[in-house]
Amino acid sequence: MSEIETKVQENYDASKIQVLEGLEAVRMRPGMYIGSTSSSGLHHLVYEIVDNAIDEALAGYCDRICVTIEPGDVIRVLDNGRGIPVDIQPQTGKPALEVVYTVLHAGGKFGNGGYKVSGGLHGVGASVVNALSEWTEVRVHKGGKIYQMRFSRGHVTQEMTVVGETTHTGTEVRFKPDPEMFEDTVYNYNTLFTRMREQAFLNAGLRISTEDLRGEERVYDEMCYEGGIREFVELLNKNKASVSGAPIYMEGSRDGSTAEVAIQWNDGYNELLVSFANNIHTPEGGMHETGFKTALTYVLNAYGKEKKLLKDEDNISGDDVREGITAVISVKLENPQFEGQTKAKLGNSEIRTLVDSVVKDKLMLFLEENPAVGKAVIEKALMASKAREAARKAREKVRRKTGLESGQMPDKLQDCNERDPALCEIYIVEGDSAAGSAIQGRDSRFQAILAMWGKMLNVEKARTDKIVGNDKLYPLILALGSGIGEDFNMEKLRYHKIIIMADADVDGSHIRTLMLTFFFRYMRPLIENGFVYSAVPPLYKLTRGKTTRVAYSDEERDAISQSMRADNPNAKVDISRFKGLGEMDPEELWETTMDPEKRTLRRITLDDAVRADQVFTVLMGEEVEPRREWIESNAKYVVNLDI
Repeated sequence: MSEIETKVQENYDASKIQVLEGLEAVRMRPGMYIGSTSSSGLHHLVYEIVDNAIDEALAGYCDRICVTIEPGDVIRVLDNGRGIPVDIQPQTGKPALEVVYTVLHAGGKFGNGGYKVSGGLHGVGASVVNALSEWTEVRVHKGGKIYQMRFSRGHVTQEMTVVGETTHTGTEVRFKPDPEMFEDTVYNYNTLFTRMREQAFLNAGLRISTEDLRGEERVYDEMCYEGGIREFVELLNKNKASVSGAPIYMEGSRDGSTAEVAIQWNDGYNELLVSFANNIHTPEGGMHETGFKTALTYVLNAYGKEKKLLKDEDNISGDDVREGITAVISVKLENPQFEGQTKAKLGNSEIRTLVDSVVKDKLMLFLEENPAVGKAVIEKALMASKAREAARKAREKVRRKTGLESGQMPDKLQDCNERDPALCEIYIVEGDSAAGSAIQGRDSRFQAILAMWGKMLNVEKARTDKIVGNDKLYPLILALGSGIGEDFNMEKLRYHKIIIMADADVDGSHIRTLMLTFFFRYMRPLIENGFVYSAVPPLYKLTRGKTTRVAYSDEERDAISQSMRADNPNAKVDISRFKGLGEMDPEELWETTMDPEKRTLRRITLDDAVRADQVFTVLMGEEVEPRREWIESNAKYVVNLDI
């Protein structure tokens, strides 16, 4: 018998097959159901329960949803829908309420007339929330009675009981996330508010409130948008100058599916496309986005040639027609084909045809009736096309000038020896002095240093052709190797940790903001994949005799100072403020900011791309007044301001 045959037969019998009963599978592999056990997964629990209420709204039975964060980070979701069924479910012989909260793939979304259009596809939302909560309590107002049921980590702790009488209908769900399952169980109010506001935009006329009762002062917001996604686009473009007037709204339906599209062009250079399927955000796009992009490009080329705004032989590309566009696409369909439980991408090919048809018909009609808008949009696309060609020539010129084809790296880069990108990290350091210390103090096996100098270009106010030829930005583009914008290729990225190391003062903050604006606009996948970090250098150096320690905040400074005097309260502790990274010697910089065993890194995340887009527009855009308002409203949060 061969060696491989022996290995195949080694002790693989029925005892190795594990059967997970009830909701044990969810607790064993929570990431399969909610994406992760990080903050995003924690908030996903709320979305699952709210999605069920939204489904009632889509069916026409609910017009009010309340989401509350109670003390102890307990979540309460209340709706005025029909209420979860409480009668006996034939297949199980148990109340439907119990089945919905304890059985995977159970719900009113698989036919049988429960819901025609639903955000919940797999029928696992309520049961997954139950499985991952320390406790869950559900109250159903239905048929004049209040029914209550309680659970703990997926198990029934109180059978369904009538606890009172009522004159209305609806469902109230309260749950406390299980600390055994999540890295952190503290909810972020702004994250929930943003998501609920999104839902209010997508469901015109639906009133949604959010409330936070954890602090000394109650926080409360109520949202209802009769204009739907038109008002959504207006919000997204709030601090930008419109090129095309008010948002253009288009809608249509076919075979039980509907599509809504709202678009508006601004005078900026960035594209913001936000899509939804059955009220579920689809950050990775899908067929509805494909249909929109194809139709948009077709219409503007056809209109431009018909009106002699384009030459017959000219064609403007999809990237050109979408420069400066803000678009919201919302589709609703009976049998959505999502990729994964977290529903990041829509796969229904028939919805591509519907969106394509709606945009082609309605946008062409709009442009025919509004020739001034058509001309303005075509002219903007032509300018984008010329800039794109200029950028291509600039890239070729820089390649020839720098010898890019030969693999030559910028002079300011001190590379590492490792060649596996997953093991490599690059520190982007402002100033030759700090870079010199970093180069001497680093571990050259896997740490590269790129020295930057002076303030870099504000890319919020520049097109790609200006960026490619910029003497401060191009060394960074060259060093990372992945390209930018439409040429971005993650497979060519040379480092999987990109660490911005700037001083802990106002100038350092400005440099970080400029660099993050660049990454957000032209290398967004770096942030989306968690490759961008900010180093956290210490603020203070404390010395008593031969003992030296560093502190990263005022609170830590005071605590360390007190501990250094523990044996003698009258002992002298010298406290000095680090004025910049350049003041640190190589050993200090390594020990405090670069040593993987001791350093603190802050990962830059993109949980809310829409919010990030708005903030970058306010902070780095052309409009002065919104920036002044933002600074005035947030000045109270600034501490340790160095001027």
